[in-house]
Amino acid sequence: MIPRVHDMGTRTIGLLYYLYGPGTHEEHIDPHLVAAWDSLAPDPGRDPNATYGDLQRLLDQPVMALPKSRRPAEHVWHLSVRAAPEDPILTDEQWADIARRMVAATGIAPAGDAAACRWAAVRHADDHIHIIATVVREDGRQARIRQDGKRSQEEARKIEIDYGLRQLNAGDGTAAKRPTSAERHKAEREGRERPAREELRETVRQAAAGVGSETEFFDRLAAAGVLIHKRVAPSGDLLGYKVALPDDRNEDKEPVFYAGSTLAPDLSLPRLRERWSGDNTPHQAGETPPDHGAGSAPSGPATARRSAATAAWQALLVIDQGDDAVVAAQIAAAGEVLDALAKTSAAHTRAQLREAAFAFERATRSHIRAERGHDRALREAARDLVYSGPALGRGEDGATTAMLIDMAFFLVTAAAHWHGKKQHAQQAAAAREAAEHLRAAYQAAAGMPIGVLYQRGRRLSQPLRHKQIAYLRQAVPELAEQVLAEAGWYALAATLADAENAGHDPAALLAEAAERRELDTADSISDVLVWRLRRMADLPADASAMPEPGTTTAARTPRRTAKASTSRTDRPRKPRSF
Repeated sequence: MIPRVHDMGTRTIGLLYYLYGPGTHEEHIDPHLVAAWDSLAPDPGRDPNATYGDLQRLLDQPVMALPKSRRPAEHVWHLSVRAAPEDPILTDEQWADIARRMVAATGIAPAGDAAACRWAAVRHADDHIHIIATVVREDGRQARIRQDGKRSQEEARKIEIDYGLRQLNAGDGTAAKRPTSAERHKAEREGRERPAREELRETVRQAAAGVGSETEFFDRLAAAGVLIHKRVAPSGDLLGYKVALPDDRNEDKEPVFYAGSTLAPDLSLPRLRERWSGDNTPHQAGETPPDHGAGSAPSGPATARRSAATAAWQALLVIDQGDDAVVAAQIAAAGEVLDALAKTSAAHTRAQLREAAFAFERATRSHIRAERGHDRALREAARDLVYSGPALGRGEDGATTAMLIDMAFFLVTAAAHWHGKKQHAQQAAAAREAAEHLRAAYQAAAGMPIGVLYQRGRRLSQPLRHKQIAYLRQAVPELAEQVLAEAGWYALAATLADAENAGHDPAALLAEAAERRELDTADSISDVLVWRLRRMADLPADASAMPEPGTTTAARTPRRTAKASTSRTDRPRKPRSF
């Protein structure tokens, strides 16, 4: 059940016309009163002799009894309460009870208070009611309704239990503001995929992914085609900004601007500056500085994706071992990587990656304040993804996209586990939702490169295939039979043969890959190990142009152990001592 406190209003009659009217799309059916402050309150929906004006005058009576100088400018309080789609249809009597509980919980009409505010609950659809109230009490005082939104949410959780409804996760006040009903209806009328508020939030998030300065941020926003208005102090200092879609206009044909802070708490200019200042924090002990400078870009999308997969792995170690503020920073930066990946990936994965980034955005904020600077590797990875440009859906670009999505899935899953341990219910649920979208995106991205490896594995000679089975049983005896039963085993066998051709010790490399992270959440253990091995051994992610295993005539380099073969940037970083 979702209660929503709307903005305070000035005209009681205007809201009544909407509640009893046909709705924007004729969606209001049989509008009628289900409860009110007085059982004799007129119902213009069911009583032909009652008018909107009759109900309005009674609701406004305590307001009008005050001298004009004491009447509040905004005196109309509005709360909507909506059931979940899967909930049973409630009766009018049940909605009446819910309305009474809501006005009591929010301070509009506490139980037993004879001088409380006047209110009315109108039902014009099966799944929700609207409560209208005037905030001046019968005794002339104004109602104490501070934190009415929070208190309505708390009461909704109790109502869900009492009525056997779907139980939603409790909020903590860190979520971005939802689009209003007017914004949603406007988007529907104009044929927009999402309300302007959500479109702008996604655009600003993508513009902020990995940026290192205000100039870079505003340049990206301008390139995205949004209108920008900067708030500048008399001294010339920049105080804030707001953005608008060029074609989103109000009734006066003026652009509808949204401040960064109203799009999401972490998109205000001061919070964005925290990210940029963190980029100047020295690397912690054991971290490897990036190979490219701050202003340079990687050689291409495949390189950027491979580097981002390594940064994601290093972030996994921090989430496992770091303190809360550092983990919060890593999770926030993981959101930047998802935004950058969604922006630059090929069409067949973009929709699911956008949905993953959209869902995970909720998981990037909690009451634990991020300690910026330790997230630098992920933020640089996000920046590289953006500046390397769009990736193709095939070849090395497509294969390294699958590699990165695979690692991002584990990163997002680790974030869900961490939030769950901290009892951050909404954030944990958002991370789990993002993981499901990443799972779908992986299936779209991995089909071709895994298929190539599968065919290579099928073509291995019987002695060579038996050799790879022996490596598997030597390295991970507890997983061997499960892996051998998977269709992806052939792709893993080909990868082990490629690693050996490249001079690695396949068994040692495989043992290290399996130890690096739990595999219980993987749909295919073989797939996960394929990408870990190909990244650790620096093998091409797209094997279509590689020589068949066992056919290479070039002199092979001496075998190396997994430890020796792992590049410096691929080694786990030591977490800072806190």
